[in-house]
Amino acid sequence: MNPRPLDLSADDFRGAADRVVDKATRYLDRLDAVPIRPASTGAQTRKLFAGSVPERGLGAAALDDLVAVAEHSRAGNGRFFGYVMGSGEPVGALGDLFASVINQNGTAWRSGPATAVIERTVVSWLAEAVGCTGFGGTVTSGGSLANLMGLAMAREAIAPANDTGLTTGVVYASSEVHMSIGKAVGLLGLGRDNLRLLPAGDDCRLSADVLRRAVVADRSAGLVPLAVVATAGTTVTGAVDPLADLVAVARDEGMWIHVDGAYGLPAAMVEPETFLGIADVDSVSMDAHKWLYQPLDCSVLFYRDPVAARRAFSLTDDYAASLSHEPVEGDVFFEDTIELSRRARTLKLWLSLRYHGLAAFRAAIAENLRQAGLLAELIDSEPCLERMADVPLSAVCFRWADADAASLDQQNSEILDRVNRNGRVYLSNATVRGSFVLRACITNHRTTDADVAAVVDEVLAAAPERGCA
Repeated sequence: MNPRPLDLSADDFRGAADRVVDKATRYLDRLDAVPIRPASTGAQTRKLFAGSVPERGLGAAALDDLVAVAEHSRAGNGRFFGYVMGSGEPVGALGDLFASVINQNGTAWRSGPATAVIERTVVSWLAEAVGCTGFGGTVTSGGSLANLMGLAMAREAIAPANDTGLTTGVVYASSEVHMSIGKAVGLLGLGRDNLRLLPAGDDCRLSADVLRRAVVADRSAGLVPLAVVATAGTTVTGAVDPLADLVAVARDEGMWIHVDGAYGLPAAMVEPETFLGIADVDSVSMDAHKWLYQPLDCSVLFYRDPVAARRAFSLTDDYAASLSHEPVEGDVFFEDTIELSRRARTLKLWLSLRYHGLAAFRAAIAENLRQAGLLAELIDSEPCLERMADVPLSAVCFRWADADAASLDQQNSEILDRVNRNGRVYLSNATVRGSFVLRACITNHRTTDADVAAVVDEVLAAAPERGCA
């Protein structure tokens, strides 16, 4: 009798797993020594990884190419400061491996009993940790989906359209809001013309007075104010909108208030005073794969009212309906979310939280906040550098300032390219009040003070000859 074609014996699986774990361990062991930006070209990576699929399997030899994958990947060591990128905590990575092995569909308790209860439990843990005690929620792929779902709930709560078709409404946000909000209002049929990007203040935050005036003007014009999107940690500078003030406007005007906390919300575990009002919002997103250091992908949508989630997402055919009325065994996630098939994303986070303890995460976030303050001090003490924004969280925006105004943007663009090509640190770019800036965001549990100091060293080394004093 022929063996089943895709089966592995226990010994074969153990051997393959040992080889993968060995390669992963070697990668982590060398992580601090390799260039962050590999010297790869598109042609090289295409030649390596875009060949024909083998008709006959390579067996365990296929695993050897994982070394090349690592060599041509961006390294997430403590000097990667680009974008808002978590560091891929290794215990979480092991949780991901185990989640793939048990292969549970996280769509209902009946299809994944243990992982369903784990997801509900972890959402409750995190909601309490960030100041949203009593909120429910679901784990999603990322902040973009969580923000889309939050605004879908807002639409169905204020101007229902699921059953009878499109009802437009106006969504308000700061000019600093994440691009996913523009995508969401388009996908929901609200129309991007109905997204009001209101000017942020000098502190990069949305003023409640600016919001109120815009809502009053739209209502006077016969429009339907639907929702305000506050930001708890803007992508560029980390600014946190005045949540309590915006909640007050939303309640006065009968609007939903959603918070994009994808980047910044974990800092509420350390500096809750920065996030006053978070307990009173309707929904909020948070990316665990950012500042909770988890491997991609792992995001959470919290919401106050589970009925609002079901109003937005519930639609079930007979073949999928739960036949159990027992509260746990009858639990279905597909009534609360866009997704039907869902991997058990929460297992890695559950394992990571239990392995390290919540206090360790608080300490890591507090350390990143301190390091951002340190970087700001180093920049402020360097005559050739200019800090371009306050540092409310862990994003630091600055630029090389030793050039005439007309060439500053070009000079800084060239410095950024040289710094990143050198591979010792990695920065991203942003625009602050119309100026091109260098941006370092610290959301990595591996980062040291020496790594932070390397930012200034590398920028100065990549800059033109200095004339500043």
